[in-house]
Amino acid sequence: MVQGLPSSRPMVGCIVPAYNEADSIGGVLESLLAQTRLPDVIHVVVNNTTDDTVKIASKFAGPHEVVTDGVMQFTEVFVHDIGENPDKKVGALNYGYSLIEGCDFLLGVDGDTTASPNAVEQLEAEISSDTRVGGISAIYSIDDTVINGVIPSFLIAGQRAQFAAFNMQNMLRGRNMAVLGGQFSIFSIKALREVMVDSHQATPWVKDSEVEDSLLSLQIKSAGYLTKISAQARANVGGMTTLRGLDAQQVKWNFGAIELMWPGQRGDTKGQPFHPNLRLRWLENFSMIVNVLTRVMFFILLFASLSIGAFVFSPIWLVPPVVALLLNLRTALSMKNRNGKDIFFAIGFFPAEIYMWVRIGHFVRAWTKFASNKQVDNWAEQAKAERGSGNAYLVPLLVGLAAAAAMVFIWMQLPIVIQSTILWIGWPILGVTTVLQTLTMFFTLIKRHRGYKV
Repeated sequence: MVQGLPSSRPMVGCIVPAYNEADSIGGVLESLLAQTRLPDVIHVVVNNTTDDTVKIASKFAGPHEVVTDGVMQFTEVFVHDIGENPDKKVGALNYGYSLIEGCDFLLGVDGDTTASPNAVEQLEAEISSDTRVGGISAIYSIDDTVINGVIPSFLIAGQRAQFAAFNMQNMLRGRNMAVLGGQFSIFSIKALREVMVDSHQATPWVKDSEVEDSLLSLQIKSAGYLTKISAQARANVGGMTTLRGLDAQQVKWNFGAIELMWPGQRGDTKGQPFHPNLRLRWLENFSMIVNVLTRVMFFILLFASLSIGAFVFSPIWLVPPVVALLLNLRTALSMKNRNGKDIFFAIGFFPAEIYMWVRIGHFVRAWTKFASNKQVDNWAEQAKAERGSGNAYLVPLLVGLAAAAAMVFIWMQLPIVIQSTILWIGWPILGVTTVLQTLTMFFTLIKRHRGYKV
């Protein structure tokens, strides 16, 4: 009788880059140590920190033995304080990579992200089952049970809805993930090595990109591997509870994505406008342009019509907001851990609409910064905003108010014939654009979700 050969499981090395994460690093490590499948080693790489991150993380340093379903598992936590690091998170990730090169998989976890207890087990099972996969991202959301206050609750509800819509888009595209977010993703070490060879890099992550996760995902895809979103593994990321912090984060993300989309940008983050992973990015940007145009045109034409008594209400203008409300509601219902706040955010209409205007501000700011061709450290800008400094987030509002005042003044100087001509041309253009936008929302609304929950 032939005895079964002993099997060894793949080695998973976990890297936790941490910058001023004193409030969350304890919960992150507790989450990792509570996994049904422990990472084989956990390296917390603290960089540029000015708080007690190192002190708190060090309480978890050392070997840990955990019994899960009668099986003993072992892991060891190492805490590295690399001090001042000009490459910030990218430097911490590359430092961590050098420590786990002997592993089969790299698990990247942000210093404010906690996962469901079986997330590592699910990610490892998925990436091990298909050698074509170079990386898999967890399904991201934000835990809102500890959020208090009107503004923080509103912003977190908006971010949860934003994550849900983005996750579902990727699920319905064959679970292809354009961006393997560093919050909680697993990577094949073999794929990372091939990326380094193909791209002539000494490390997996490069320092001259605003969105290191997006660039690495593109490179993994270009090396012939798949980039996926998990079907089951879930993680809660740290959300932004202030307008200032949300603005800085979203502008950094949008700005970095634009650099990848646009040809000929700085360093070796050359634009790759036709890369398959960027198709969804182009669609997102085009969708935001349409959102800007329809909303701005509607308010301009509405004011202009009312100012000369030419506005005639038609019930057909209620169709787009109703379809939008139903689409927001379906997004909320697709969340696995939805709650009353998510449903209210969707059916209240105004919360979702106000949040869209906030996103428009981020979108316009990102493109304006890109068009200015100024070299800006958006990582530093985000860190500054999270400390409560800076008022750049108010710029879109102030510019919008100034532009509105200027247009009102100019409109009042125009003769009635020109005013009527503008309205005669403007309303049909807005009507056609809105019809196309509404049809797009309607087809998204009726699309089958195939049982996926985000």
